Amino acid sequence: MIRRAKTHSVARLAILGWLLFTPGALIAEGEPVTVFAAASLTDAMEAAGMICQADTGIAVRYSFAASSTLARQIEAGAPAQIYVAADQRWMDYLDARGLIDRASRTARLANRLVLIVPAARRQRQATINRRLDLAGMLGPAGWLAVGDPDHVPSGLYARQALVALGFWDSVKHRLARADNVRAALALVARGEAALGIVYATDARISDAVRVIGTFPAASHAPIRYPFAMVAGQRTPGVVAVFACLTSPRASALFTQFGFEIAETTQ
Repeated sequence: MIRRAKTHSVARLAILGWLLFTPGALIAEGEPVTVFAAASLTDAMEAAGMICQADTGIAVRYSFAASSTLARQIEAGAPAQIYVAADQRWMDYLDARGLIDRASRTARLANRLVLIVPAARRQRQATINRRLDLAGMLGPAGWLAVGDPDHVPSGLYARQALVALGFWDSVKHRLARADNVRAALALVARGEAALGIVYATDARISDAVRVIGTFPAASHAPIRYPFAMVAGQRTPGVVAVFACLTSPRASALFTQFGFEIAETTQ
């Protein structure tokens, strides 16, 4: 079962208190702003959107999916004003096609990659290095749930780590490829996969999974979340919402959901 982590309740109470004591905070005015954001940001971004709506008086709407799916939708003309990806590759994809406002691009958030098991499974904590028998941990018929490594950012990071640590050849035919990181999480939560590789922030939202190890940061590219306005969408309302979502206050809120602040914004 997927649920909101208990640690998120503190963030929600802070948001609720702020909204209740902010005059006009619950009244949205002006044209809504649509944000296309990576699935791993769902809970945190919805919370940030509440604050930004209160700050700006502008309704914030979301579409959450794999960064690759959202990028292709924007390329096809989907009505997004702001795009937030889970890796630089898909932001680069849109940038190369002139589809983002390059001057607005910034990457403020970071994450970690973790190995998870169903909570009921008896599995010891693991030090993830080249000596780990990852294939053996899957058992004779177990699956390793990951975002599809052909295009989903969490899967791309997972493949980088599996290759770097020498695991890839032994597990590449045992991957349960999911459409996004939340779908990979759900496979493990339901016991349909013996192991999974997800972001640390996603593992926090389910009481049906347990983290047994963290992948070394050096085994994969830095996990960064670039934000940008979509090209041609620099209206006062979009600028106001974007400024709020990338503000220090929003960043502080994201940390309450387990995200880290990136050392650089590029």
